Amino acid sequence: MAKLSKLYTMQEAAQHNTSEDCWVVIDGKVYDVSSYLNEHPGGDDVLIAATGKDATDEFEDAGHSKSARELMEKFCIGELDESSLAIPELEIVRAKQAADTSKKIVEFTKRYWVVPVAVAGISAVVGFLYLRKK
Repeated sequence: MAKLSKLYTMQEAAQHNTSEDCWVVIDGKVYDVSSYLNEHPGGDDVLIAATGKDATDEFEDAGHSKSARELMEKFCIGELDESSLAIPELEIVRAKQAADTSKKIVEFTKRYWVVPVAVAGISAVVGFLYLRKK
């Protein structure tokens, strides 16, 4: 018989981000690793840093053994609710940051236009002198 898993959103999992209450999300599953923090070979800071996001890549990059993968199953408390992954507020912030960055680049270019022109001019002169010597 299939075991029913509780579903958690990423926001719910992200709220558990302290050394007393630490949840991580790996490969679509949510793990309460609070009781394992002191035993983790990589240190508790590694696990705490993995909260609030999908830590699958970090977990895979660390090269965990088969026994580590088996051990983590005892800390599994549910699965990630895939329908809750999109956070519109983050997309809005990123779009605003991109617009701000573009404005800063345009303003910087207007203010310091002489620098790229000088570099191009010096390069042209050096290239011309180099070709004359041949």
